[in-house]
Amino acid sequence: MKFVFWSLLAANALLFAFGRGLLGSAELEVREPARLAKQLAPSKLVLLSGQQAREVAGGAALEDTGAAADSGASGDAAPAAGAAAAPAVAPASVPASAPAAASATPATPAAPLFACLETEAFAQADARRFETRLARLELGARQTRLAVPFQEVSSYLVYLPPNGGKEGAESRVADLRERGVSDYFIMQGDSPMRWAVSLGAFKTEASARTMAADLAKQGVQGVRILPRGPQTNHFAYRFRDIDAPTRARVLEAGRGMEATVLHICK
Repeated sequence: MKFVFWSLLAANALLFAFGRGLLGSAELEVREPARLAKQLAPSKLVLLSGQQAREVAGGAALEDTGAAADSGASGDAAPAAGAAAAPAVAPASVPASAPAAASATPATPAAPLFACLETEAFAQADARRFETRLARLELGARQTRLAVPFQEVSSYLVYLPPNGGKEGAESRVADLRERGVSDYFIMQGDSPMRWAVSLGAFKTEASARTMAADLAKQGVQGVRILPRGPQTNHFAYRFRDIDAPTRARVLEAGRGMEATVLHICK
């Protein structure tokens, strides 16, 4: 029994020593001599402490970082050149589009157009001057001239309108004689004034009104005043689809002329 006990104890001690590596390793014993034989200058190997090993490792890391920077700057290899080009493209494309989108402003709305504007009627002399100035604006089809019938007043007729034909005119003349009015005559001819009774023609409207007032004092009723003169044309101007600046230039072209007033038309 004692032999068995001591045998088991010795076996356990051997297993314990082997597990702790106190007896060496079969694998190392086989491979270590070969690896040592292949080493270069094994006599120069130096054992370092833990602190010395950390310092050496830190210096090696710094050398690796510097080498990487030098290789990136020199651009010897094609992959390094590609890597250097890639960052240049990405920042150029992304920031270029972002500020453009941020700084983009909405388009300025077009100035409102006046669909139709029209002047008063110009006398012929003023119309010629106005058209000469408008020609500089080159409005083309947007400008139209309109003929407006106009009477050039040369005198003012004081009269009694037709009433009852010839008999009515003769009756009125008899009434005028009774009231002391002697300056008259019956109008004839083929016109709307046929059988009217003329009481006088005057150069100015004021003189004609004075005459009408005197006749009213004498009891003559129904006296009227008619401007007379040749019929001519004045000219108005119509503008379509013009903006505010063009409108201002049209008004400037007619500066000093009474007819230069723009009204909205259809």
